[in-house]
Amino acid sequence: MEKNNMPKLAVIILTKNEEANIEGAMGSAAFADELLIIDSGSTDRTRELVEQQGAKFISHPMGEDGFAGQRNYALTQTDAEWVFYLDADERITLEAASEIKKLVSQNEQVAYKIKRLNVVFGQMMKYGEHGPDWCVRLFPRMQVQWTGVVHESPQLKLPIAALRYPLHHYTYTDWHRYFEKFNQYTDLMAKRMWENGKRASFVDILIHPAFAFVRFYFLRLGLLDGKQGLIFALNHYFYTMIKYVKLYYKQREEQ
Repeated sequence: MEKNNMPKLAVIILTKNEEANIEGAMGSAAFADELLIIDSGSTDRTRELVEQQGAKFISHPMGEDGFAGQRNYALTQTDAEWVFYLDADERITLEAASEIKKLVSQNEQVAYKIKRLNVVFGQMMKYGEHGPDWCVRLFPRMQVQWTGVVHESPQLKLPIAALRYPLHHYTYTDWHRYFEKFNQYTDLMAKRMWENGKRASFVDILIHPAFAFVRFYFLRLGLLDGKQGLIFALNHYFYTMIKYVKLYYKQREEQ
């Protein structure tokens, strides 16, 4: 295949008030043919920083279909044959960048998952809630659609292969941002549970958080991550409790 006929890659980043992260994310994705930023209403310098780097910035309010809707909308805003979804607080390693370029040039109709190494307040987490995880992120553009308001997932009929090299995910760096996301995600999760017909009793508020703590601290060995492992196992306890509290009070309002 001649160079000018090589398939193109767009790296897609969803943003809202990501001025602290966006330059690093775009820098790690500079190898792509196109950087496409879909922004859901930033009030900080995100747009300015994106446009300084010459990336494509599109404002698109988040609708009822949440993050999946944002990801699907992005697919309509590029003509690149391949897309890679990158979060603003993630960085593509140099080795992963070379691997992605090679796979795109081969143009096989396969989707690819990548290992994500999570760095929480400066510590690389090996176990528990923030231990390494796998995300399907690299797709032929015409072969994927997304579903899910939060914790969205790709729908596709392609085989899935694994990339050899990882992403680095700088998931939390300050507590203010952590609790902003905590509130946003518990809102969205309670809404999704309600729409799926789930209802909560007061017993659910007591039992589910305890199971969540046991799962991440003991069963997934979060205790081996030291103090940080305990802190975030407890935080996941409260995250689980709050989403059930919000569901519980939502159903009372609807009665």
